[in-house]
Amino acid sequence: MAVPKRQWAAVRIGNPSDEARASLEEIDVELPGPDEILIKINWTGVCGSDDALFHGAWKTVGVDVTPEHKGIHGHEGAGDVVAVGENMREKWKIGDRAGIKWFWSVCRRLDCEFCSNGLDEVHCPRQHISGLTKPGTFQQYALSDGKYATRIPDAVPDEEAAPIMCGGITAYVGVKRANLRAGQWIVCIGGGGGLGHLASPKEALTRSLGAEVFIDFEQTPDVGAEVKRVTEYGAHGAVITAYTPAAYESAPNVLRPRGTFVVVGLPHNSKLLAGAYPNTMVLGRLTMVGSCTGSMKDAEEALDLTARGLVHPKLLRGKLRDLDAMFDKMHKGQLAGRAVLKVSDD
Repeated sequence: MAVPKRQWAAVRIGNPSDEARASLEEIDVELPGPDEILIKINWTGVCGSDDALFHGAWKTVGVDVTPEHKGIHGHEGAGDVVAVGENMREKWKIGDRAGIKWFWSVCRRLDCEFCSNGLDEVHCPRQHISGLTKPGTFQQYALSDGKYATRIPDAVPDEEAAPIMCGGITAYVGVKRANLRAGQWIVCIGGGGGLGHLASPKEALTRSLGAEVFIDFEQTPDVGAEVKRVTEYGAHGAVITAYTPAAYESAPNVLRPRGTFVVVGLPHNSKLLAGAYPNTMVLGRLTMVGSCTGSMKDAEEALDLTARGLVHPKLLRGKLRDLDAMFDKMHKGQLAGRAVLKVSDD
């Protein structure tokens, strides 16, 4: 495949803040180093994390972008490999399909406690993040660490693979962390959002995907009481994909004794705490666990669910030039499903 010298990218104008806007600009295409591959991005997801980084919402909790990302956010990319670094030629070939995740790379060194134990690579202290410490997927051609890019199965189209690179993996791992068995109840708090819909969507999507119950928190004075009415004793697990005070306040109250609530949604407020009154935790013998987006293995498992036809993200499509408009819809709560942008033809 011919690699052009120039490309279009959605570049953040201004420092991360409410006033920041995306500008469609022509920039150079970088060729891969020895351990890298170059991916022609066909589709990219638009994640709530992109919104938080782009607009500086996480500054209050100590997370901010670095100059190395060059104003290009995005971490849910899927497309075709168009150039391969010399050390990656046994692993990748031109024409392969690959995805870029939140974790752009980890060190994978044998002396790294987190990379070497097979479980905790997401905590690697030498990690790089797409759109945070590396230029992200809001561009037509993006570099990726060849060792950490994810191979996309033939049965999964790029527009579905893209949001799985973060949203799908995160929702999947959150459910795994709840440690439930078939036949048990799980509540997805914030299930109508782009992340949460992969576990439980807003009512129309919920019903179409086979979820048994939908509870509108705006119309339900006591969500916990309603969950316990439906489930008798409460849910066995709850995954919190929203990041509002109401979501975190309700989570312990929807659970039955020995239930588990999984913290996923990242708040923009440094004063918001996850948890419950000690009495609630002690008397209910509740478990609280945190869950980050997943590992290479988690990505493969999440993609396999779609390849087998078991899970398909519900998509709201646009183009790269629509990035600001997608952010605006996100802020207004108008995204029922996951926003994806077609990049290759912009």
